[in-house]
Amino acid sequence: MTGGMVSVGVVMFGLFSCLCDAQWGPLPSKANTQAPTTTRRTYKRPTLPGPFVSAHQTFKRPTLPKLPATTRPTFQTPKPTTAPPKTVVDYPPLVKPDTVRAQCEESSVQVEVDLDLLGIGQLIEPSDITLGGCAPVGQDNSAQALLFETELQGCGSTLTMTEDTLVYTFALNYQPKALGSTPIIRTNGAVVGIKCRYMRLNNVSSNALKPTWIPYRSTLSGEELLVFSLRLMTDDLMQKRSSDMFFLGDLMYIEASVSQANHVPLRVFVDTCVATLEPDMDSVPRYAFIENQGCFMDSKLTSSRSRFLPRVQDDKLSFQLDAFRFAQESRSSIYIFCHLKATAALPDSAGKACCFSAESNGWIAVSGNDQACSCCDTSCTGRKGRSVTDSAMQWQGDAVLGPIVVQQVAANGIVSQSQSALLMAEDHSAGVSPEAVVMAGVVAAVGLVCVVVLATVLRWRRRKPTL
Repeated sequence: MTGGMVSVGVVMFGLFSCLCDAQWGPLPSKANTQAPTTTRRTYKRPTLPGPFVSAHQTFKRPTLPKLPATTRPTFQTPKPTTAPPKTVVDYPPLVKPDTVRAQCEESSVQVEVDLDLLGIGQLIEPSDITLGGCAPVGQDNSAQALLFETELQGCGSTLTMTEDTLVYTFALNYQPKALGSTPIIRTNGAVVGIKCRYMRLNNVSSNALKPTWIPYRSTLSGEELLVFSLRLMTDDLMQKRSSDMFFLGDLMYIEASVSQANHVPLRVFVDTCVATLEPDMDSVPRYAFIENQGCFMDSKLTSSRSRFLPRVQDDKLSFQLDAFRFAQESRSSIYIFCHLKATAALPDSAGKACCFSAESNGWIAVSGNDQACSCCDTSCTGRKGRSVTDSAMQWQGDAVLGPIVVQQVAANGIVSQSQSALLMAEDHSAGVSPEAVVMAGVVAAVGLVCVVVLATVLRWRRRKPTL
């Protein structure tokens, strides 16, 4: 037993010595030491039981619709492109330039017109063409031409004066009629304007002569220098009116004058005046509003505002005329033909200018000598003979004014578009008034603006989102 105890003691001592070596033994060298490694804990995503696969939501980029590819503009020198050919309709001219020829003489004009007036091989009828209402005076069968000849003051000529020239204007009017017994025509109507220009001033002396004596018979040829004319004036009678268009209810101010040149001072009167629809004073319908050697009949027959105006110059006489149209006529262009008379500007010179006064219920004279108007309701006769010793020596001449356009007015005072179109298309022999063209252009512009506004409103309503 003692030996067993010794064995146990030896074993215990050995164990104790081992423990001491572990605590007090030398430390291991630093070169052989290694840092302790730490094992990280790994976390795994828990597996969800059942039908759940994943609790994480996946976001994907939405698929955008494919737009058509657009070509970006490249700034390069533009290449010339060939535009598609346009269809151009060439209308033949109404009148060939070489089918009408005019020769202006000292006191007359000669006009030669080819029968193939339009240059299309279709010969016109001589009865379908006139020069201011005058028929041809002859026909050249070999040359296939018509001949016209007239005095400068004849055949509806219109005289206009500038500072240096006198211009006589004629209208060659072609109006085709139905062919034979058929109701058809194969040519268009046409109007050709013919002008003759003459120098107005032709004095050989340094200053114009203005004699104050009555010329002798040997110098009576001076009356050929007298030029009678009519022209539209502004309301203040200060200058010529630029427009020839009026409306019913307007007043037309007309000035009659005589250009006396190197002549004795003259006083002009208006003997008669006639209005027509054609440039022919004998055409029908016609209205004589001044008759009986200076009696303004329109002021009495229609109780109008028509009257002669106080004279400012002896060689000029103005009057106002209420605008009118012919009944049952769609044409609105009128012509005014007046027979004028000039006398020596003396106190006892013959002539009168009378109009009817509703207030006094009688005729009154512009000059104040109402006794001279006593014959207006009957028949006035005057001296017809000439004498170089007679203070009432007279010179006479005709003048024409027109075409003057008188348009109707609607009930609301506004001219309708149809009336404006009718004014432009009605009597092509009178031409198209520039004012009518401007009015039609304004109407068209207003209509275009209305269409654009309506289209914009409709487009906005279609794009407006519905709730």
